[in-house]
Amino acid sequence: MKRTLHNAIFTLTLGAMSTLSATHALANQADAIQVSDPYVREMPAGAFATASFMTLSNQSNQAIKLVKANSDVAKITELHTHTNDNGMMRMRQVPFFEVPANGQAELKPGGNHIMLISPTKTLKAGETATITLTFEDGSHKQIQAPVKSVMKMGGMDHSNHQHH
Repeated sequence: MKRTLHNAIFTLTLGAMSTLSATHALANQADAIQVSDPYVREMPAGAFATASFMTLSNQSNQAIKLVKANSDVAKITELHTHTNDNGMMRMRQVPFFEVPANGQAELKPGGNHIMLISPTKTLKAGETATITLTFEDGSHKQIQAPVKSVMKMGGMDHSNHQHH
């Protein structure tokens, strides 16, 4: 009798462990996110911050939240959005960006973006910044984002082309 009970407990434990590992394999949110067109805006002289943009595509059937970003080129990295406050565009920090199930979240000028504050070096076009994205389940994705100069004059901003 004792032996049968022991075997039953052992089987239950094994069953629970294999269920856990199967769930864990699916729960790595970083694996479900693909990053395209990442870049960091070149810093104007004397600037204390710059921004990074990219498109996050969610390959899973559950919404995924990007909750944190870190970079080797900035002391502080924050998730920011633009809000219209009585006609004034203001930036504010947000706790996460949500990437919809089987959908995309576009980080773009004038919208959601990753703020790189107190840079550890002046970022010039041609350099690369390493950015680590952290998702709600604690999984990470490290990306290399080239620094691009974004021309404001005469509508020459080619960095914001749309993919269809």
